[in-house]
Amino acid sequence: MLLGQYLLLFLTVIIGGASAFYLRRQNQSNLQLALSFSGAYLLGISVLHLMPTVFAGGEESVGLWVLLGFFIQLFLEQLSGGVEHGHLHVHDKASTGFAVQVMLGLCLHAFIEGMPLANYEDFHQALPGHEHHSEHLLIGIILHKVPAAFALVLLLLFSNYRERLVWFCLVLFAFMSPLGAALVHLVAGGEPLSPQIMHILLAIVVGSFLHIATTILFEVDSSHRHRIPWKRLLAIVVGISGALLTLL
Repeated sequence: MLLGQYLLLFLTVIIGGASAFYLRRQNQSNLQLALSFSGAYLLGISVLHLMPTVFAGGEESVGLWVLLGFFIQLFLEQLSGGVEHGHLHVHDKASTGFAVQVMLGLCLHAFIEGMPLANYEDFHQALPGHEHHSEHLLIGIILHKVPAAFALVLLLLFSNYRERLVWFCLVLFAFMSPLGAALVHLVAGGEPLSPQIMHILLAIVVGSFLHIATTILFEVDSSHRHRIPWKRLLAIVVGISGALLTLL
């Protein structure tokens, strides 16, 4: 992972969260559109790229790691309250315990999904027929984290936390995925991880992505009448189309 990619991953989250300070009074339907797009894109790259990659190794246990990633994310959202997919469970009073709980869930999630980025490009390009388009995992994480950062800032602001603390939480959240990638790189001594470890890390991330993407898309029909607003349907179509373009 190049330095420019670390900066891109960090700065896009900062920009996404910082925009919430200025758009907090705007209609939050735009946040739901962004989440619908990112959820569709995550689902698309998971099915088109990540799942074929993790199952290509022929390891019988890889499905167990996918399930583990799914349920790890399920557990983490018990802490974060579902901020990853736009849930804003606002507290009337700023509580230290509530902020710590939300940040613990979000930061662990961001750290885990950043780990395979350490040498994903080399790993992906080494697979037969995968010589190009290795940046889809990075793009998927960015597209998911930007609206999540926006939702995090809104949640903390609406819960009456001081702006200085909100900024601290945003910067901490933005550091987590780059930190996960950097730590894996350091532990490996700068050498590529073994294919077995990469398959495990990717499988866990795939499980996490599947949970997030399906939760977002299941919640698109907020009326429970099996009718999706056309704007959100369009956002989903654009997200899936973006994932399909990575095949070209």
